[in-house]
Amino acid sequence: ADPDPARGERPLTHELPVDVALGKVDYYEVLGFVDDFWATLKVWYRLLNCGFRLPAGAGTDAMANFASLRGPVGLNRVFVKTGGSLDHDAFLAGLKAGRTFASNGPLLELSLGGKEPGDEIRLPQGKHRLQARVAMKSIVPVDHLEIVANGLVVASVPLGGDGTQASATVGLRVSQSGWYTLRAWSKRPRWPVLDLFPLATTSPIYVTVGDQPIRSAEDARFFLAWIDRLVATARQHESWNSEAEETATLALLAQAREVYALRSLP
Repeated sequence: ADPDPARGERPLTHELPVDVALGKVDYYEVLGFVDDFWATLKVWYRLLNCGFRLPAGAGTDAMANFASLRGPVGLNRVFVKTGGSLDHDAFLAGLKAGRTFASNGPLLELSLGGKEPGDEIRLPQGKHRLQARVAMKSIVPVDHLEIVANGLVVASVPLGGDGTQASATVGLRVSQSGWYTLRAWSKRPRWPVLDLFPLATTSPIYVTVGDQPIRSAEDARFFLAWIDRLVATARQHESWNSEAEETATLALLAQAREVYALRSLP
């Protein structure tokens, strides 16, 4: 379920929206050691809807000395397009630029109007039609291959090979600024993917129509509520090293809150 930071009695200490607002996040771990991929995806979608550009990343977070934990090292992976140069610097640059997809199985390809994940398309004000080219290959069957725009499924792509492959060109109507990703997923676990279920997503392709920024007042208010919970937790904390540390922390929270407050305006 979509987490609701405005509710709940437990202290909230996850500072993700603060770090994002202050420009301290290079990518978002879409796939990791979590029990609810959908909640993780929805938070990512909300951040993207606020206009932040966050590439898709992944991490297994496997404790290799605990046999009871789900999945081996390397279960959740991020694939980075480096432009032919296979070295550490090129990998990090490609990751930060958003030329990625994250996956625990399916392999994805997406282009929109000739642009690839991490790219931006600029269009004049008005109505447009862009061609999305998508492809998927998977070691296990998947149930869905979907193009997602601003958090909503705008196209479902037919699957072939008993759900293990797909290739299609899809026309999309575009009249407002937004972001577009391709995702593949199954409803249930599929051996030998040792995860809750097969899932993969590309990083976004960003589309700017006219001078309109990507904005969602509703999603900005979601993170305002989140930060308000953080502030309340920080004020109740009794183990600050100094008054100066507490003051500096609260100032950072206030700075991040102002970012979302501006993005919540109509």
